[in-house]
Amino acid sequence: MPEAKQRGWYSRGYLPHLDFREAIQAVTFRLADAVPRHLIERWRSALRYESEEERTQLLRKIARYEDVGAGACLLRNPDHARIVAETLQHFDGDRYRLLEWVVMPNHVHVLFRPDAATLDRIVQSWKRFSARQINRRLERSGIVWARDYFDRYIRDESHFNRTRAYIRNNPVKAGLCSEPEEWPFGSAFRE
Repeated sequence: MPEAKQRGWYSRGYLPHLDFREAIQAVTFRLADAVPRHLIERWRSALRYESEEERTQLLRKIARYEDVGAGACLLRNPDHARIVAETLQHFDGDRYRLLEWVVMPNHVHVLFRPDAATLDRIVQSWKRFSARQINRRLERSGIVWARDYFDRYIRDESHFNRTRAYIRNNPVKAGLCSEPEEWPFGSAFRE
């Protein structure tokens, strides 16, 4: 794959985004049915007009909503979760460097550093490939992932450590296991 031009600061219509190789990124993407559309629109509106502190509170509410396991939770099926886990790991060390990740029943968290591809192309490739594989397994076609994703570049070592701990402990917090290492669809399990 030819090296992609990084975009620097840009907007997808709400919140600024940063895309360059030195920027470690935290990304969350979810299944299409994980969050009702009207809630997403309400959250987007709030993100446009709220302070940074209020945005952080809102993102915490979103995370709590994700963890209740709304929607069909296709990724609760171990075969589907494995497809996503293998997809994330496929270009690790080539297009990006995975630092922490977890596949939850209805969403995915990834902490990584882009190397030879842009942030949006990396996330798009994860979603496109895994959706094809999951649909093939289900003998169907259709939308698997929500169109959008949430990304945040990591500002400093403290932010990195908090984000890494959040991702690692997400299955425990959601009541899916007692220890991060017990969850088979995350980087903690593979250490």
